Amino acid sequence: MKKPILLIGANGQVGQELYRRFGQMGDVIAVARPEIDLTEPDTIKNAITKYNPGVIINAAAYTAVDRAETEVELAHQVNGVAPGIIGEIAEGMGAFLIHISTDYVFDGTNHRPYLPSDGTNPLSVYGKTKLAGEQAIQSVCRQYVILRTAWVYGNYGKSNFVKTMLRLGKEREEIRVVADQIGSPTWAHDIANAIAEIIPHLQSEISGIYHYTNSGVASWYDFAVAIFREAKQLGYDLQIQRVVPITTAEYPTPAHRPGFSVLDCRKLQDLLGNYPPHWQEQLKQMLSEVKQ
Repeated sequence: MKKPILLIGANGQVGQELYRRFGQMGDVIAVARPEIDLTEPDTIKNAITKYNPGVIINAAAYTAVDRAETEVELAHQVNGVAPGIIGEIAEGMGAFLIHISTDYVFDGTNHRPYLPSDGTNPLSVYGKTKLAGEQAIQSVCRQYVILRTAWVYGNYGKSNFVKTMLRLGKEREEIRVVADQIGSPTWAHDIANAIAEIIPHLQSEISGIYHYTNSGVASWYDFAVAIFREAKQLGYDLQIQRVVPITTAEYPTPAHRPGFSVLDCRKLQDLLGNYPPHWQEQLKQMLSEVKQ
């Protein structure tokens, strides 16, 4: 009998896309709180051993980047400690672990896209706890894929950048958006597709860190302008007239963010034999789906 895929964090925006993607195949078991609580090691062990999966996908994380600066212990428990517990259990049962991580493990001082092998230097509590989770997995688990991604938005949830811009664009005529942070907007739907494509390749020889984002680069300002342009073309009800570019210094936040966090995805491209779709095309697709 084929062992199932166990999806941890099925309620998040990537988790929901993963469940939709794998649910059609009928071989995924989704677990979320209260059945599994990443601050309670016993629930992690019980949930994983109960289902005896062949593959574990950890899409759960503490993602409130600014709040993490004051909720340090909670962020550390969920992002830093729990992945190591999951990795240890996976190792013990011979399961393969796919864990989602972040561009925030880098400090943003590069002038070229970051390779998976580049040195890390997180600036925020969120980035430091996510890096701790990566290191915990690597210390206890031999069969793993750590998939770093960036600037994630999706059809589900209310807290991603696209949903926030649409809400503000309906309420305001002018919005000020940071223009000196550069990255690659990435649709959660595409992350789920990439993970689905990785699974047939899983074997010990491919274990390691990979990067996946949509192709192309943008600033948050560029991203906002594109959101409003596409949304207006699709008939969204918007009041927005102006998007004003500002600097990071003009919009201080509790957490420091990398100024440049473009990820080099060639390692994963070589494995899968395909190229990530461009962020502008995927943004248009996402807005079209949400409008329906």
